[in-house]
Amino acid sequence: MTQLVRKSLHAYHHGDLRDALVQAALQEAEQGGPEAISIKALAKRLGVSQPAPYRHFADREALLAAVTAEAFRQFSATLRASIGKPSRRSKLSRFAQATLAFGLRRNGIYRLMFASRTMACAAKGSELHNAAMETFALVLEALEAPAVGLLRERHALKIWAALHGVVMLAEQGLLTGQLADMTREELVEDIVAETKLSLSVAIKQASDGA
Repeated sequence: MTQLVRKSLHAYHHGDLRDALVQAALQEAEQGGPEAISIKALAKRLGVSQPAPYRHFADREALLAAVTAEAFRQFSATLRASIGKPSRRSKLSRFAQATLAFGLRRNGIYRLMFASRTMACAAKGSELHNAAMETFALVLEALEAPAVGLLRERHALKIWAALHGVVMLAEQGLLTGQLADMTREELVEDIVAETKLSLSVAIKQASDGA
């Protein structure tokens, strides 16, 4: 990751200032969340004129959207690698634990993705919206269920929301293993088990009612 960022920070010398800005902004978000991203500071850091970034981004919001899209792509790559490797654990368990690890290890970026207004302002079909939907597609894949359509999507959305809650509570120091005598990893596994059982029951009920 560090090597990629270092390489990107010098890429603008070859005309790729846009990517250099995105990678540098990601690094800033890694340390301080979305609040740490400043176009003026990025221009100074990259050694370009103040107007230069605006040739690629109309304003800070446009830059944040591009940075958040890249964050989602990196998140998806992490999740894809986790559910794709051979394991005795279910894909859903690996997905859930990878989500927790990413959210805690890269919390500044996680907050950029899930705790800012950037995603809410993304238009359907935009780069950011498509990147987020790629992540949601991995939630659906991780369910490993024959159900299709709204039934599967609703369970995917439920576990995604539950995992987000765990990450945010853990980041606030409320899940240390003392509360209810349960670690956050154990809580995640409980959520996984309940989701799988709930989906299995829902599939059976749908089949019986067909």
